[in-house]
Amino acid sequence: MTDKTFGKLWGVGLGPGDPELVTVKAAKVIAAADVVAFHSAAHGRSISRAIAEPYLRGDQIEEHLVYPVTTETTDHPGGYQGAIDEFYAASAERLAAHLEAGRSVALLAEGDPLFYSSYMHMHKRLVERFEAEIVPGVTSVSAAAAALGTPLCEGDEVLTILPGTLPEAELARRLADTDAAAIMKLGRTYPTVRQALSDSGRLDEARYVERASTGRQRVLGAADVVDDDVPYFSIVLVPGAGNARTPAPQPDVTGEVVVVGLGPGAREWTTPEVRTELERATDLVGYGPYLDRVAHRLGQRRHASDNRVESERAAMALDLAKRGARVCVVSSGDPGVFAMAAAVLEVATEEQWRGVPVRVLPGMTAANAVASRVGAPLGHDYAVISLSDRLKPWDVVAKRISAAAASDMAIAVYNPASRSRTWQVGAMRDLLLEYRSPDTPVIIGRDVAGPTESVRVVQLAELDPADVDMRTLLIIGSSTTTIHHTDDTTRVFTSRRYPEQ
Repeated sequence: MTDKTFGKLWGVGLGPGDPELVTVKAAKVIAAADVVAFHSAAHGRSISRAIAEPYLRGDQIEEHLVYPVTTETTDHPGGYQGAIDEFYAASAERLAAHLEAGRSVALLAEGDPLFYSSYMHMHKRLVERFEAEIVPGVTSVSAAAAALGTPLCEGDEVLTILPGTLPEAELARRLADTDAAAIMKLGRTYPTVRQALSDSGRLDEARYVERASTGRQRVLGAADVVDDDVPYFSIVLVPGAGNARTPAPQPDVTGEVVVVGLGPGAREWTTPEVRTELERATDLVGYGPYLDRVAHRLGQRRHASDNRVESERAAMALDLAKRGARVCVVSSGDPGVFAMAAAVLEVATEEQWRGVPVRVLPGMTAANAVASRVGAPLGHDYAVISLSDRLKPWDVVAKRISAAAASDMAIAVYNPASRSRTWQVGAMRDLLLEYRSPDTPVIIGRDVAGPTESVRVVQLAELDPADVDMRTLLIIGSSTTTIHHTDDTTRVFTSRRYPEQ
């Protein structure tokens, strides 16, 4: 039970920044309070006080609560959280001293006091001891929507409010699952937010609003924002589908084919350049499982096909581009390594595709990904061979294996096996043993950077075809490839120095 001689705590919402968006009640409470309290960072400039200044009397007690740490490091023994908890406890006692003395306290809060506000930390510490009342304020979400002049959601659409501090994958998942979204707490988090928007297929729809309702307000497409120029007081809005702004149709635009590589598996190994092209594309063409790795984007068309129809897939992409589409042909790894770049360029030489632009964007290839997991087995000269005899006869494959083995180069072996090709690994092993020592290191890398990744090092003589499938890449060492064992790991490298003869 509160003592009636105590003062009253007011949590006063000031709105998003424009002093004219302060409610009538908030203005009255501020003007009547004995004590006006507000927060700021160490620089001392309080945004909340600046908003409330037109409503201050001039003779009030002011309690300036300065955060000990915001984004910088701290030597507090409890780290950042310890320093903040100590600050909130001390600040609450400063306000409690005024309330116990019978003074009313108006604690200012930008936006709304109970919406990502510092006021909440004081409220939880004081509400059991003193009477408290909340004066709601206009939130930054409402101000940002007003700045856009675009409804956020309508009908049965769901609006989700998300903090930009969420992990990237979780943020992308939630963005993909909602109709409309507002992302708060930007600043240093913006690169993560931008990537989550891209991964969820929402980047083109998203709008960035900075310092909504103030004279420094800026409105941009989320994709056009410079990462290093994002203040904390900014917000990203993703309107619902009924109000999303999509680019106007441009029927006369010349189409283009861009052949891209996603890398071997991990989303982090897809380059920013490739991500940008995937976002810009009107159409995606590729083998179904590879397209499944690309986030869905509103309005973007997908054309999946079997993995054995490269020429047909290339012709489809070129035809779409000829009719004005921006087409991404999607490959795993690098598109120029046993993938779609050569197929598209070959088909593009036909007269009917004259004038259709074709570009190739590189990606990390599987050989380098597998090599990185064990060290540097490709540190010196090496050959890259596909074991598939679907597009070239086995005798050609065998000659190339023998030539690479005789030259004492490490060998990266792509496409070593499939459901219908099971004998080639054993045949390759036998050919290699004619030139290589039985204890030559062999790296078996399966689904590297994928959910079922496994990497093992075996001796050439022990290479078992049963351990190899269509998701595997092999690296065969040379005579100078070395295995180094430590207590908890195995490293493999091929020295750049070759022994003198």
